[in-house]
Amino acid sequence: MARYFKFHTLDDLAAECGRLGLDVRLFTRLSTDHFGQLIRRHLVESHVGLSLAVATRDRTTVAMVTLSQDGSAAYTFGIEGGADDGWRADQLPQGLPDGAALHVSGALALSVKSMGSAIGALLAREYGRRVITLDPNPRPALGADRTVLLEQWLPRADVVKVSEEDLEWICPGEMVSEVAHRWRAAGPALVVVTRGADGVYALGPAGEVDLPAVPVDLVDTVGAGDAFMAGLLAALTEAGLLSREGLRGLRTEDLNTVLAYAQRVAAFTCTRLGADPPWRADLLPGFEASA
Repeated sequence: MARYFKFHTLDDLAAECGRLGLDVRLFTRLSTDHFGQLIRRHLVESHVGLSLAVATRDRTTVAMVTLSQDGSAAYTFGIEGGADDGWRADQLPQGLPDGAALHVSGALALSVKSMGSAIGALLAREYGRRVITLDPNPRPALGADRTVLLEQWLPRADVVKVSEEDLEWICPGEMVSEVAHRWRAAGPALVVVTRGADGVYALGPAGEVDLPAVPVDLVDTVGAGDAFMAGLLAALTEAGLLSREGLRGLRTEDLNTVLAYAQRVAAFTCTRLGADPPWRADLLPGFEASA
């Protein structure tokens, strides 16, 4: 087994959004310690704006990643006393940029009560004002809260992306299509389920889409979910569809196109060790994930 450390959760998604050419700002608590400075440098180099980041002397939240022989990952977290353990609702920014979409990850927020409360307040305030996208990404070992996700967060999302593995924990024993239809009826215009080697399933206004996986020489799955989400956001933005009106009118052919791009971004990430997602130029026509 291979082991290495990674820092924070949303920095991967923000960095990939920046690398794909999106105007992105990361709202998070960033430590002023050594690891926090490394994160800042990485984000700035990836074209991520940090004007909304909250500086703290609390140590950086750390996750130790253990890779199995097939490239799948298991995580051990160091949260207590860290940056993500000190969230407060009064640290929310007074206003977000007009027209900007808001993405929320449940990763630690569904387990860290202070963080979950802050994000819940942000979602309640911004619901209806802008597109809200959600990746539950729960951490069951940390005591993730299904009730908060399903009753408070999901109804306020316009797009929800979830992995099949996470969906099995959230709604055990249920078929993907059944959950997707129920979730979409609760509020989101688009529900996307990534299934690894089995491809991706999505349910939008025009119905279901089911795409096979992109062939890839797998090295590491860490960061693939964030890379997919970033690719989805980039493709929707490029197509002029990342608005509440655009999502409600999403056609099947457009959904196929944006999902295929997101798959390419995730596939590229899986060819490199350590959540190192591609730049936009890496995905020019001719790129093959298995190359």
